Amino acid sequence: MGLFSGIMGNAGAVNPDDLQKDFGKLLIEDESIEMGFKLIRDTFIFTNKRLILVDVQGLTGSKVEYLSIAYKAITRFSVETTGTFDLDAELKIWISSEALPSISKRFNKSVNVYDVQALLARHVLK
Repeated sequence: MGLFSGIMGNAGAVNPDDLQKDFGKLLIEDESIEMGFKLIRDTFIFTNKRLILVDVQGLTGSKVEYLSIAYKAITRFSVETTGTFDLDAELKIWISSEALPSISKRFNKSVNVYDVQALLARHVLK
């Protein structure tokens, strides 16, 4: 992920092996990381069982919130692809019966949003 892309608020893909090293302690037995993205200090991780949002807080980053969302709690999602002049893609996720998306993330052009959509569809549409 480039610095400019990070400043613009666009997440870039992270190698699952690197995520395993950093966040493996959060996983339960038989849980594995399938895909993950980093946005400056925050990270969001798709495992085979849930979505984990890692929110690094404060100036020092010593306080971290880990939010776990079971795929069964996701009622709908959308992906918006990049355009000619719009260089970022967007993911929106609705949790339970909320009217507005609970989660909205932007991706830089290196991320294939079709892969993200396929992963979510595989878990949510079971």
